[in-house]
Amino acid sequence: MICGRKKNPYLENQRHQQQLSAQPCGGVAKLSGHRAFKKLGLTDDEDIKVMLKGTPFWKVKAHQPQKQRLYRLQEDGMTIWFETRFKKAYSKHVFSILHIESVREGYQSEGLRKFGSSFPEEQCFTIVFRGKRKNLDLAARTVDEAQRWVRGLTKLVARGDAMSQREKLEHWIHDILHQADKNKDNKMSFKEIKNMLRMINIDMNDIYAYRLFKECDRSNNDRLEEYEIEEFCTRLMARPELEEIFRHYSGEDCVLSPEELQEFLRDQGEEASLQQARDIIQTYELNEKARQHHLMMLDGFMMYLLSSAGNILNQAHAGIYQDMSQPLCHYFISSSHNTYLTDNQIGGPSSTEAYIRALMKGCRCVELDCWEGSNGEPIIYHGHTLTSKILFRDVIESIRDYAFKHSSYPVILSLENHCGPEQQSKMAQHMKTILGDMLLTQPLDGDTPKQLPSPEQLKWKILVKGKKLSEDKSNLEKVSDGNPEEEMQEEVDEKSIQEIKPLPAKDAVQISQELSDVVVYCQAVPFKSLSQALHHQQPTEMSSFSERKARKLIKESGNHFVRYNARHLSRIYPLGLKMNSSNYNPQEMWNAGCQLVTLNFQTPGVEMDLNDGRFLVNGCCGYVLKPAFLRNSQSTFDPEAPSRRTGQRPVALTIKVITAQQLPKLNKEKKSSIVDPFVRIEIYGVPVDCCKKQTEYLLNNGFNPRWNETLTFQVRVPELALVRFVVEDYDTTSSNDFVGQFTLPLPSLKEGYRHIHLLSRDGTSLSPATLFVHIKYKKM
Repeated sequence: MICGRKKNPYLENQRHQQQLSAQPCGGVAKLSGHRAFKKLGLTDDEDIKVMLKGTPFWKVKAHQPQKQRLYRLQEDGMTIWFETRFKKAYSKHVFSILHIESVREGYQSEGLRKFGSSFPEEQCFTIVFRGKRKNLDLAARTVDEAQRWVRGLTKLVARGDAMSQREKLEHWIHDILHQADKNKDNKMSFKEIKNMLRMINIDMNDIYAYRLFKECDRSNNDRLEEYEIEEFCTRLMARPELEEIFRHYSGEDCVLSPEELQEFLRDQGEEASLQQARDIIQTYELNEKARQHHLMMLDGFMMYLLSSAGNILNQAHAGIYQDMSQPLCHYFISSSHNTYLTDNQIGGPSSTEAYIRALMKGCRCVELDCWEGSNGEPIIYHGHTLTSKILFRDVIESIRDYAFKHSSYPVILSLENHCGPEQQSKMAQHMKTILGDMLLTQPLDGDTPKQLPSPEQLKWKILVKGKKLSEDKSNLEKVSDGNPEEEMQEEVDEKSIQEIKPLPAKDAVQISQELSDVVVYCQAVPFKSLSQALHHQQPTEMSSFSERKARKLIKESGNHFVRYNARHLSRIYPLGLKMNSSNYNPQEMWNAGCQLVTLNFQTPGVEMDLNDGRFLVNGCCGYVLKPAFLRNSQSTFDPEAPSRRTGQRPVALTIKVITAQQLPKLNKEKKSSIVDPFVRIEIYGVPVDCCKKQTEYLLNNGFNPRWNETLTFQVRVPELALVRFVVEDYDTTSSNDFVGQFTLPLPSLKEGYRHIHLLSRDGTSLSPATLFVHIKYKKM
């Protein structure tokens, strides 16, 4: 704390300061739900009233008798309760509104289209969850009940998306309190308080916990009443590290003036004017009297640091901020492999829902493995395996409905074609009929293009990647047996698993004119050599490479591969022999400028974390502009041996890991199990930049662990680097357990004191779990 500062001129006297401090600041959520609905602005909402009373719905599920269950909105306004019955035993379950991605009316899910026909469509709806959790398909007794729940859930989901970090924290605490209050009397005994502490990952000393309990027990009856529970939780939620920062800038009066806030912002690396400092106070200060005097108190300061403005991700990069008028080959493009699968590629189910989820994550290139189906209808599945089959037509309909809900930039359909000419023509017919004007069937300028068009020019358009007939060939062209397309053949061979008995399928040896005609800018051609491709390949021609082939090119001819990718699109795919649908490290391919680096989106892990981090910026639109040295067809850059380039300076990155907040409890069955967390920071980039460093682990504290450890890194090519923050639970006897992570591009990192909002293994929010760090970024 800095001493000797003058008292704030806006404060008349100490009594005025105390009055400000005594004002309510929002507090921790009460057990009562009245304030929750008042905050939501839904106190008198008729739809919410129906949801609070509860409504029986039939759960529509495959090949099972329909089961009716009671669903009810809890008084916190953010939790749905329902009851299930199994062998005459009832069990109660809940799920959070924050876990809902969207609500669809009618037969708008694969499950309802297949199994909901016994219910009128207008009585059906689907709850779509974030992450890998399956959809919940429901049928109501009446149309009115269905519509009220659809409207009510939509309002609550929208409100949840707009919640501040503090509101999410209140919701989390309310949920914990509800679980810990075993007899539901809205009072907490010391035993219930101890149980609550274990639930939130705190192994607190009994003597200290009891002293805190008694200090809050104003009524002195060994039970914490509602307002006493608030006080207990408020004390528990204290952030001493934020108080220290606040006092450093506020001085002895512990109130920030606009000038003092401006000083803090400048130390954060932000050029803020005095008016901007005043605007921040008006936005985040909770106390009305303080706002009137243009002052910020500790609670308001904490609100600011927990908001998007205090996020580690540069908010200027959160929207579309890059030039979108360059050729397609100048962008990294979010791409999916085996998009139809929801599980492994040997016996997992295929589903149109997998396409929807990928597109809603910003994926812009999806794969369709097309095979001969019955009744003249092509199907999609993983050939020569036991994966289930879906109709090509149904997939195209799903793509039509969801291609541009998340991003307006072009979608590429990567066809792996194993159909004969007749069903190829059927594929082309379905694409034209279903997609209509969305489907690009002619070059934009009408002539043979000299370079690929831009994402901006191709907005709202769907492109097809596939083989194309030469103009001087007949309607049917055979693939030459003597010169098979190396990469396409490698893909087919590697997907044929010897342990699985091959199913009869007719591989494509001919191309129909109709299917050829819908291929415009993404013509699949054999790759012979980099030399041949650099001199003879047309801008609209592209090749596919297995991860093994791509690695070989990067290792042996890194610079020439960079130059190739500056002119042409390249698609990289995982080796087909991976029975568990595991992924490869996409960073290796991005280092060489490869655009369509396809991953199994259904397989969570480090690789998908990197993909999510890469495409987190630029509005999550699925297109990220490559660095300038990867867009230059005469580039001298080699990812295996990057040299210092003109105008390029390495950076020194210093990260102080200060604290974590509300880390999730891993073993919920074992109440005594508390995490021993540590933080690892990983740099992914060119090989010379790849590095991992970690803090010490802390015993038995997942609620508010404090490390105060500084980790330093030197990054030679910062434009390509990704930074991954990982929290794990240390274990002496087995491998450490994953707790949470967050990944983002190094150039999008903000300096200063920042919160990192952690994500789960499948990429969904772990709110309110955060890391608090200090970032320093210096060019060398």
